[in-house]
Amino acid sequence: MHAPVNPWVAFAYLVAGVCFILALRGLSSPATSRRGNRLGMIGMGIAVLTTIFTHLPIVGGLSERSDLYGETWSYDVVTIAEILIAIAIGAVIGLTTAKRIAMTAMPQLVAAFHSLVGLAAVLVGIAAYLNPQPFGIAMMVIPMIGQPFAVINPVSKVEMGLGVAIGAITFSGSVIAFLKLNGSMSGKPILLPGRHVINLATLAAILLLVAQFAHTQDSWPFWAVVVLSFAIGFLLIIPIGGADMPVVVSMLNSYSGWAAAAMGFTLGNTAMIITGALVGSSGAILSYIMCRAMNRSFISVIAGGFGATDSGGGGAAAIDRPWKRGSAEDAAFLMQQAEQVIIVPGYGMAVAQAQHALREMGDKLKEHGVRVKYAIHPVAGRMPGHMNVLLAEANVPYDDVFELEDINSEFAQTDVAFVIGANDVTNPAAKTDKTSPIYGMPVLDVEKAKTVLFIKRSMGGVGYAGVDNEVFYRDNTMMLLADAKKMVEEIVKAMD
Repeated sequence: MHAPVNPWVAFAYLVAGVCFILALRGLSSPATSRRGNRLGMIGMGIAVLTTIFTHLPIVGGLSERSDLYGETWSYDVVTIAEILIAIAIGAVIGLTTAKRIAMTAMPQLVAAFHSLVGLAAVLVGIAAYLNPQPFGIAMMVIPMIGQPFAVINPVSKVEMGLGVAIGAITFSGSVIAFLKLNGSMSGKPILLPGRHVINLATLAAILLLVAQFAHTQDSWPFWAVVVLSFAIGFLLIIPIGGADMPVVVSMLNSYSGWAAAAMGFTLGNTAMIITGALVGSSGAILSYIMCRAMNRSFISVIAGGFGATDSGGGGAAAIDRPWKRGSAEDAAFLMQQAEQVIIVPGYGMAVAQAQHALREMGDKLKEHGVRVKYAIHPVAGRMPGHMNVLLAEANVPYDDVFELEDINSEFAQTDVAFVIGANDVTNPAAKTDKTSPIYGMPVLDVEKAKTVLFIKRSMGGVGYAGVDNEVFYRDNTMMLLADAKKMVEEIVKAMD
């Protein structure tokens, strides 16, 4: 059983929890996201400092604890100085990484951070299993030859088993997500034969092993849970294609929260329980919202591409279809003569870091009396809100930015749709080709505009989902083949 919580400690954790809730509220809008981030940092600072100064002695040495039967035993503890050194090392690594990372690599960074949260949960669970006395989860300590045997509270064993399982799934799944987002692994679904049966059987085995461990406290069920959970994390994420990767990032974020919450119960730490529950629930809600926006089944995605088919999808870019090529001067003229221009940003804009030039182009068009709007697809980019973050970084007015469901009907009355590096989210195949891996996903109806200006590096590449885009070859489309930033800068010069 855990020791009673000091009321001041409970109050500090409550304040931290309120900060986390307000942080999530702030992150719901680009206009308040910075304030939300600051509140989250303040809350985490309060939680960390409270935990340090209430759980660790100023000097190291031996500390004593009693079990439920009054037997006392001692264990070694570290000092505050030692733990602060560890925190400082992590802080330096985090600050250095955050300063150097490019916005294009932000999804990979998020996936990497999720993997670390999952791995931390696994390591904490293993530490609690190997040495349960300091964690306050030992019911009794039985003297034995060589080393005393600590009988762990059954409830704590369930919490520990589930925490380790969720953490291991989060870690290995996040590693696969990182590799796919980083281009180290193909973004296409990798469909294993009999994957659904394998996944369901593995998940069932993990639950049975957790029950076995809670009943007997044998070592083999615990380590089997660890191994199988690492394996199922790989198996769940490998079949998910690139078009669904933003949902995967959100889903792994949810997993990391539940892993932290489970470990919070094991450690008796209120702050971890609150934080983990907030992250887990908000991540699950976001994943569900994104699945609805993409016309995907939430259960299908979390079950590892349950709806994917082995026959899905073309992949190679067409090489024998006619298409029209335009110049920066052509694009500048067409947009300056327009009444309304809808700009559709995608991952290509992020790669080229073209958001600032794009904002300048939008300002130029407004000077000519053109209405300028930005259309954001829920999964444009590689993580939720990727395009919103980039546009906010470039100080694009929030009132000019619209979600898919709010602006899709306007394309038919729009003079120019300006697509900058967004392939899959503008592909009509999602509406017409049942064999396409993106079939059923709502897309931006850019092809309905009078003119489509499409910036792309070359005609040889395809989108992240590996599907060619029919819009490239339509009569009302003009392809602008160049680096996105360079092309937009040339368009701005042509407007002058």
